[in-house]
Amino acid sequence: MARYDAPSRGSGKQNTFFGGAAILAVGILVVKLIGMFYKIPLTNIIGEQGNADFNNAYYIYSVLLTISTAGLPVAVSKLVSEANALGRHNQVRRTFQLSLSLFLGLGLVSFLVMYFRADALAGLMNDDKAAAGIRALAPAVVCVGCLAALRGYSQGHNNMAPTSVSQIIEALCKLVVGLALAYWLIKAGQPADMAAAGAITGVTVGTMVALVYMVLNYVFKQAGGHRLGQDEAESASVILRDILRIAIPITLSSSMVGIVTVIDSSLVQGQIQRTLLENPDSWTLYAGFVDFAPLEQALAAWKEALPAGAAATLAALNEQVEQANPPGVALALKEAIQAVSRTLYGNYSGALNIYNLPTSLMAAVTAAVIPAVSGALARRDRRGAAKVAGSAMRISALVAFPMGVGLFVLGTPIIRLLFTKLNANLAGPLLSTLGLATVFVCMMLVCNSILQAHGFVSLPVLVMIVGGALKIFTNYNLVGRPSVGIYGAPAGNILCFGLCLVLDLVLIARVIPRRPRYLEIFLKPFLASLLMGGAAWAVYGLLSRVLSRVPAGGTEAVLSRSGNALATLLAIGVAVTVYGVLAVALRAISRDDLALMPKGDKIARLLRL
Repeated sequence: MARYDAPSRGSGKQNTFFGGAAILAVGILVVKLIGMFYKIPLTNIIGEQGNADFNNAYYIYSVLLTISTAGLPVAVSKLVSEANALGRHNQVRRTFQLSLSLFLGLGLVSFLVMYFRADALAGLMNDDKAAAGIRALAPAVVCVGCLAALRGYSQGHNNMAPTSVSQIIEALCKLVVGLALAYWLIKAGQPADMAAAGAITGVTVGTMVALVYMVLNYVFKQAGGHRLGQDEAESASVILRDILRIAIPITLSSSMVGIVTVIDSSLVQGQIQRTLLENPDSWTLYAGFVDFAPLEQALAAWKEALPAGAAATLAALNEQVEQANPPGVALALKEAIQAVSRTLYGNYSGALNIYNLPTSLMAAVTAAVIPAVSGALARRDRRGAAKVAGSAMRISALVAFPMGVGLFVLGTPIIRLLFTKLNANLAGPLLSTLGLATVFVCMMLVCNSILQAHGFVSLPVLVMIVGGALKIFTNYNLVGRPSVGIYGAPAGNILCFGLCLVLDLVLIARVIPRRPRYLEIFLKPFLASLLMGGAAWAVYGLLSRVLSRVPAGGTEAVLSRSGNALATLLAIGVAVTVYGVLAVALRAISRDDLALMPKGDKIARLLRL
C-alpha cells in the first residue's frame, strides 16, 4: 500500500479561506479598477456603435472561453486541494500535467472556430461589424486556457497571489495596448468596428504576457517548492475521469450564463431590428436618441423595389441580402437597421459594463470557497465547511445588496458621470433596472460554488437552464413590443437570476447539512441598504437642485456635467458612510466571519463585536 505524507495542518493566516479570498479580492478589485479605466475611456473613444461591436465580439469569445476553461480550473483546484489535504504530492503533480493537456486541446479547437468562422459568428449576433473583433480575440483563447490551468493549480495550493498578479498584468496590458490602438485607429479615420477590434487586440496581448508570468512563476517558485511525495499517483485514465466528472457539469453550469447571454444578445438585437423594420411606429420610443433619417430613406427605397404583394419583413430582407436582390438596396437597408440597433444596444452595453462590476467582484469569494469547503470535507470537518459557506454568503450579501441598491438609485447620474458618448437618458434607466438584478446574480454565484464544493455539481446546471429559458422567453416577448423595446432587456435579468437564486437557496436547504440561516444573512444587509439608498437619493436630489442653473436664453434649470459629478460623488460618499455605520450598528457581520480574515481579531475588537 502506498504511504501518504501527513497532511499539512498549518493554520497560517495566509491559508485561511478569507486569507485567500482577501488576496483574490484585492487583485480583482485592482483588475476591475483598471477595467473601469479601460472600458470607460474606450466607450468614450469608439462610441455607441463601437461599444456594441466590442461587446458582441467579446460575448462570442466568452462562451468559447468558458467552454474550454471554466470547469477545468475548478476541477484542478478541487482535486489538488483534496490531494494536498491528504499529503498526496505526486497525485497533485500528475493532475496538473493532465489538465494542462486538456486545456491546450480545447483552446486550439476554440481558436480555429473563432478565427475561421468569424463572419458566421458575427451574423449570429445580428452584428456583421463584430467579425474583425472576433478574429482579433481568437489567439487569446489558447493563452487563457493555459493560464486557467496554472491559476487552478496555485489556487488548489491556497496560493492566490500568482492569480492576482497575473490578472493585474493582463488588465494593464489590455488597458495600455487596447486604448492606444483604439485611439490611433479612430484618429486615423478608421470606422468604429475596426477601432473596437484594435481595443480587443489589447486583450489578446494581455493574456500572452500574463501567461509568460505564470509559466515563470510555476517554473521558478511553485514547481520547485513542492516536496516529492512517496504516494503512488493514480493512472491517467482515472485522473482524467475525475477531472471530467467535476469539470463537465461545472462547465455546463458556467457556460450557461455565457450561452444565455449570446442567445439573449442576438435575440434582443434581432427583435429590435425586426420591430424597426416591420413597425415604424416603434421609432417614437427612441425619439431624441437616434437619427432615423438614413433608415427612413433606405426603407423607402427598399419598399419601392419590392415586388408587388411581397411582405416587408426582416426575414424577406435577409433573404434578399443573401441573394443580392435587389442589388445594393437590400444591403443598404440592412446596414441602416443594424446601425440603429448598434446605437441602442451600445447604450445597453454601457449599462451592462457597470452592472457587471459587482458580479465580477464575487469571483474572489467563489474562487476560494470551492477549495476551502472541499478541503474541509476531505478532512471530514463538516462544521468547518458549513462555517466557510455561511461566512461566504454573509460577506457576499453585505457587498451585493448596497451595490445593487446604489445602481438602482443612481443609475442615470452614474452613466452621465462616466460616459460622455452614451445617452444618459437612455442608458441610465437601463442601468437602474439592471441594479435590481445585481443582488440576485451575485448571491446566485456564491450559492452555485457552495453546491459545487459539496459535490452537487449538476444542480446549478439545471437551475441555470430554467432561469436562462425564462430570460430568453421574457426578452423575446418584451423587446418585440413597440411600446417597450430595448427597455425590456433588463427585465429578463431580474426574473432569470431571481428565480435561480430562489432555487439555489431551496436546494442548499434540502441537500446540504448545517445550512446557513437565511434570515440572519439577508435581513440586516437588506435593511441597511434600503436606508442607504434613501440617503443617496435624497442627497443627490437636493444637490442637483442646488447646483442646477438656467442657461442664457433658457427657461428651465439644467444640471451641468461638473454639477452632476459633484452631486453623484457626494451622494455615493454619504451612502458608503451610512451603510458602513448601519452595518456595524446592526451587527451585520459576526466575530466568526472576521476571525477567518487576515487581522480579523483586531478588526473585531475595533468594531467591538
